[in-house]
Amino acid sequence: MPVTALVSAKSSGVTTSALALTLASKRPSLLAECDPAGGTVRAGFLEGEVTAGYGLYHLAAAERTSPDALAQAFASHLWDLDEAGHRKLLPGLTDPAQAAALTRTWASLAEVMQVLAGDDEHDVSIDASRLAFDVFIDAGRLAFESGHLHTTLTPAPLLHQADLVLLVVRGTEQSLTLARHVIKPLRTELAKHGSGSDALGLLLIEDGPNRSHRVAQVLETPVLAGLPHDPATAAYLTCGGNQPRNYSRSPLLKHARTATEQIEAAVSRRLIQQQYPPRPTNPQLAGVLQRLSAKRGRRG
Repeated sequence: MPVTALVSAKSSGVTTSALALTLASKRPSLLAECDPAGGTVRAGFLEGEVTAGYGLYHLAAAERTSPDALAQAFASHLWDLDEAGHRKLLPGLTDPAQAAALTRTWASLAEVMQVLAGDDEHDVSIDASRLAFDVFIDAGRLAFESGHLHTTLTPAPLLHQADLVLLVVRGTEQSLTLARHVIKPLRTELAKHGSGSDALGLLLIEDGPNRSHRVAQVLETPVLAGLPHDPATAAYLTCGGNQPRNYSRSPLLKHARTATEQIEAAVSRRLIQQQYPPRPTNPQLAGVLQRLSAKRGRRG
């Protein structure tokens, strides 16, 4: 099952999107709130139900003892998001000042996420596929320093190890303008330190005049999934309170279920392409395609 990291150029609904995907997944799922700026699900959707005794910061203390201690402590800091315990939350930081303590923890945590997703090829004592989770990482707002992901303000190792990194954008000109500036350095980062530049895709919040084909064209990055602009459900996932009418059949959760399937399909395509790299393009055929594309553009 995939490990998917969600990020943004600026506030674009990363946490709400990640929570919607986690709640809508048809498989066991986990949301890890790893935004160095602090988590919001604890105080918002869960309305303070989870105390500061749970969460990400405590894993940093465990990791300072040993990576094994972090792995052992991990399960005790998860919170059930449903009665059956199929959907879980790793609550985020309660204070952004705690982020500096996690700099050396991110790499160990990334390994734990891969194990949760069933990607531990070395452990043959368990049926990993039966116990695995869809893992969604809320990695917050991207921060760069000298062209590289900031080591404190962004959980870089989690992005490097993720099967997919989804940049959450809205269909507004403002959102696309902001996203345009982070696409190139993020793609370069994933090419150098991650699983490849093709790990990068877009999650489009359908708010604004630009549709998926236009967004993909402007940002030169594929839109791998989309979520509707559903203010009532989004407000509930963000702030808690009274559950909206027909919540389980709301447009946001309905499309989030589809989005989880699209994400899994994108990861499967990547795995196939890595096993069977595309053949080099015949330059003559490439020229034909370019001419056809130019001709189509003139007609349009």
